[in-house]
Formats: sequence, C-alpha cells, structure tokens
Amino acid sequence: MLSALSISNIVLIDQLDLDLRTGLCVLTGETGAGKSILLDALGLALGRRGGAGLVRKGCERGTVVAAFSPPRQHPAWDILRDQGLMQDIADGDDLILRRQVSTDGRGRAFVNDQAISATLLRQLGECLVEIHGQHDERGLLNPTGHRALLDVYGGLGNAGQRCAKSYDEMRQSADSLEGALAALRAAREEEDYLRHVCAELEELDPQPGDEEDLDRTRTLLRQGEKIAHALRDAQAALNGGGDGGAAGNGVEQRLRIAQRALQRVAESAGGALDHAIEGLERAAVEAMEGIEGVEDAARSLDLNPARLEAIEDRLFALREAARKHRVSVEGLATLRADFVQRLESIDSGGQRIAALEAAAEAAKSAYFVDAERLSKGRAKAAKKLDLAMAGELPPLALEKATFQSVLTHRDEGDWGRDGWDRVAFHIATNPGSAPGPLNKVASGGELSRVMLALKVALAHNREPASLIFDEVDSGVGGAVADKVGERLARLADETQVIVVTHSPQVAARAGHHWRIVKQAVDGDARTTVEDLAPGPRREEIARMLAGATITDEARAAADSLLQAAD
Repeated sequence: MLSALSISNIVLIDQLDLDLRTGLCVLTGETGAGKSILLDALGLALGRRGGAGLVRKGCERGTVVAAFSPPRQHPAWDILRDQGLMQDIADGDDLILRRQVSTDGRGRAFVNDQAISATLLRQLGECLVEIHGQHDERGLLNPTGHRALLDVYGGLGNAGQRCAKSYDEMRQSADSLEGALAALRAAREEEDYLRHVCAELEELDPQPGDEEDLDRTRTLLRQGEKIAHALRDAQAALNGGGDGGAAGNGVEQRLRIAQRALQRVAESAGGALDHAIEGLERAAVEAMEGIEGVEDAARSLDLNPARLEAIEDRLFALREAARKHRVSVEGLATLRADFVQRLESIDSGGQRIAALEAAAEAAKSAYFVDAERLSKGRAKAAKKLDLAMAGELPPLALEKATFQSVLTHRDEGDWGRDGWDRVAFHIATNPGSAPGPLNKVASGGELSRVMLALKVALAHNREPASLIFDEVDSGVGGAVADKVGERLARLADETQVIVVTHSPQVAARAGHHWRIVKQAVDGDARTTVEDLAPGPRREEIARMLAGATITDEARAAADSLLQAAD
C-alpha cells in the first residue's frame, strides 16, 4: 500500500507530508483547491511524465517521495531483484520512490536512494498503484491488458505457463527446421562447386606436414651435385686414394694392421701396449661406421631431375590450392574434411529434415492442445465476468448497460506465448446499441463507474496494488452515489483505495478522510492537506451537502450519512 507521500515545491504545494492508511481513504475539497495537483505529483513519483512547469515558482527543483509497504511476494520486489537492486534492501524495509524535476526540465529517479531510469520507475509505479480517472487511457481502458486481467480473474496462471512453455518449444523446433532448410538450400546451391573442390583436393591428397617435407626434399635435390662431389671426396680419403697408399688400403684396414702388429708383441711388452691396442680397436670400429655411413648416403642420393621436377610440381600445386581457397597449405587437409562433411550433410539432409519436420509438427500439436485449453478457460472466465458485471452495473445507474468480454481468434501468424485469443472488454450503454470498446462508447462519468464495477468484480483475483479513483462519482448523486461509496468500501476490504470525490455519500463511507485546502500565505497561494478528526469531518461532509453556508440541517444530514455508513 501507499503509506506516505511527501511533496516539496510542486506548483501550489510548498511542503506537504501525508501519512496514508489501509482501507478506504477519501480526499475532498472545493473545486480548484489542488486535488489534481496532488494526483499529478503522485503520478510524477510513479514515473509519469513531468516537466519544468510542475516546479513551484521561485524554486530550483521539485521533489516527490512516495513510500510503499508491499508484501514480500509483491511483483515490485521481483522487478528490483531482476535489476540487481535488492542488495541494500533488508526484509521489512519500505519501498521508497523518489522523483526530482528541475526548472530546466531535467529529472532524476531513485528507489531507496539508488538511482534508476525513468522507465524502471514507471514499471515499478504501474505495479504499485493504479490511477483511474474519467479520461484515463491506461489500466482497464487499454485493451492490451484485458487478456491478462481475464486470465487472473479465471485463475488461469498454470494454464498460461504451460501454453507459454509449449509456444517456446514450438518456436524453437520451427527455428531449427527453418535453419536446417536454409542450410540445405545453400548447400545444394553450391553442391557442384563442393564436389569439384573435393575432387581436386582428393587428387591432391594434402597431408599434415606436406609443405615442410617437400620444401626440405626440394632443397636437398637442388644441392645434389655439391653433395655428391663431397661424398666422392670423402670416399677417396677413407679408402686411401689421397695419401699415396695402395688402392683399397683404407683407413679401417690400416688401423687393423697396426692393431695386429702390436698384439704380436703385447705379451713381451708386459701390458705396456694394452691401452694402444684398445684405442686402435675403437678407432677401427668407428672408422668402419663412418665409411658405411658415407657409402649409404652415396647409394641413397637420388639426383634424378625428374624427381626434383615432381617434388616442385606438388609443392607448387599445394601452394596454389591454398591461395585459391585462402587458407594455409597446412589448412588444406582441414578444408577438405569440411567440404566432405558438407557434401555428406547434403546427401543425408533429407533424413534430418524429415526428423525436424516431425519434431516441429509434434511441438505445434502440443501448443495447439495447451492454447485450446487456455482459450476454453478464458471463455468460461468471460461468461463468469459478464455475469458479475451484470450484477454490478445496475446499482451504479447503469441498469441499461450491457457488458461483454469479447474473445476473438488471432491468425496463426499472431499466435504467442499467451495463446491465440484476443480479449477486449466491450459495453453498450443504451438498449439496442451494439457493444463497443469501453473508451469509445461510454461517457466520462459512465467510464468511471464501469471502471469501479470492473475493479469490484476483479478484486479477489487481482495483483496487490493501491487503487486511486479520481471523481469516480462524477455526474451521480443520492442513492447512486451511495452505491458507489458502498462498492468502494467493499473494494477497500481487498486493497487500499484512495478516492478524490465531491460526493458526501462516498466521503461518509471512508475509513480515513483528508481535506485539500488552498490558502493565501503572504500573498502567495498554497495548497495544504488536513487530516480530519470526527468533528471537522462532520463539518466537511455538511459543507459538501450544503455548499458555502453550512446549516444545522446539513449537519444533521451529515450525521445521518455517517451513521448509515457505520
């Protein structure tokens, strides 16, 4: 509920602090006293449009603070939690909205002293307070909200959640099918190109490390003549051809001759030659390994020009293919695998599409079942609401009015998470006339009473929010005004109701009564609010009955109204 309202430097209000309570609260006062200013100020704190014109003359800025005490399950806390603004708010804290507006038209918004956007302030305000006036285009007059109201009235929350889940699954499966079809169409459009490239790469058969291996072999072959000459020189030196020795008298053979010569006298030397003999043995073995290595290298050296040409042709072909497809030579193997996979997806695409089509059809059927169940629940709730309204309208001097909850089926392209129904509240105020939208058919006074009747009918199932009615009793009096007051009081059993009224019958039923007064202070007009005790309240109701001159008869009539209300 709205527990407190503080207004500073707004139009005719210098400083005003108002402590509000539960139940039916009424605000009365003479025409021009400033009731509309009070509502405009509250609207500013709730995120409605404001401007420099609201700032009191001579002041730099105006400020409005609205304090609320919503229960912990109230959706306002969920909004703050989603925005990450609950860290500094403890259990039991009030929710305090503050709005500042400067003379330059700039404004700032806060919730519990944390800066927020005007959009978030408006979102919080809309779930905390509903303001209904004769020309209000929000709330019940806005057809876009009628479907949600009917769902709440019919207790269709679970059915709505199932429908929303089914819709999400239907959209997801439809998107998957659409994506697969698009991919398959694109793949088929380039199928010939894919097959051509795959054939080229299949013939080329790129392998990881190809470029490095081919480049190394190419370098070796291009230096082949120099390498062959070096190998021939090494063979000549190892075989003794370069030191004047006999042909074939190689290094290894000469080492063995020297080793055997020492071995023949080794025993006579008493071990003095053992170290030398071992050294010659090692040298002979290593020399033999070196000779064999040179000979192996000479035998394996392939200086065939045709092999060099083949190596260069493959290396150039790989590099050309890499440039063509804008990848590295190392990436050709991956490209080939990707193209093969895309071709395989084309070949197997029909099966995958069939599976996705079956899944999409199953999801659509599930949504159809849930949307139809929700639609039937709405139709049942609509009949119930129409009957409730038929009982609420006659006592409000709308006995000739006919209220209808109109359900129409939207086209498939307009189906959504909330089903396929379009819901609109219509009314016919005169016999024989066709029902039409609320804000197109009813007059201002009629609209206010229709809004009240709807609020009473929807009271038990609505979200918790404070209700403010601006002159809901306009154009009625006597018994009808009393019925308006009776229904406002009944509505106040469910939630806080604040009413701006000129009707003494309505004021008499209030649990709390404030009077709005405009006074001249030092030659300056100022609006104030007085919390009326029983005595002054009796005088205010008598004024509302009699006008400027309060008579004893008016006081007696006021007493009668107050006693009847009790």
